[in-house]
Amino acid sequence: MRGARIPHAVAGVNLKFDQEGLAPAIVQDASSGEVLMLAWMNREALEQTLATGKATFFSRSRKELWVKGATSGNTQAVKAVRLDCDRDAVLVRVDPAGPACHTGARSCFFEVLQDAPPAPGETLAALEAVLRSRKIDPPKGSYTAKLFADEVLRHKKIGEEAAELITASLRGKKEEIAEEAADLLYHALVLLQSHGLGLADVTAALREREGKRR
Repeated sequence: MRGARIPHAVAGVNLKFDQEGLAPAIVQDASSGEVLMLAWMNREALEQTLATGKATFFSRSRKELWVKGATSGNTQAVKAVRLDCDRDAVLVRVDPAGPACHTGARSCFFEVLQDAPPAPGETLAALEAVLRSRKIDPPKGSYTAKLFADEVLRHKKIGEEAAELITASLRGKKEEIAEEAADLLYHALVLLQSHGLGLADVTAALREREGKRR
């Protein structure tokens, strides 16, 4: 049963909470799109989330507000907040500082009933995180660390991998094309990281072009 509508000035709309004054909040990784957890918000929790930029929820068991990561350090910096079409659920897109689940898992949704390969965004975001860590703390013997340490090699590999992708495309073998494209994407991400850039910067550039090309 839908609860009473409780007015709240967010983007000029009214939010609907249930009879206990709560609404479900789905938390999603803003970079990868991965669903991290489900929690609950009351009006105050939503207001605090919007005001502070820190994911804040309401504990149904303790009957109090709680800020994600306040004790564990696994905070969630809020990047965007959206409502569903019925205005009775909240989507919170965050930049997580650590695991979302109290078990230590990255996402609370780790028990598999039916599975599929990770979404492309999840895979690229995970790779980017690994590359970032290699740049900060380069392990001995790491090829990625070698690329970060050698500017000439970084640029050389981009050219080589691009040429190999073209050759694979001309051959028309799909598996080979995918493999060479993966090599080029990997080296492109290393190049981006070397300049302090990442997938977010590339997707921002793509969004700016939306509607400009047909």
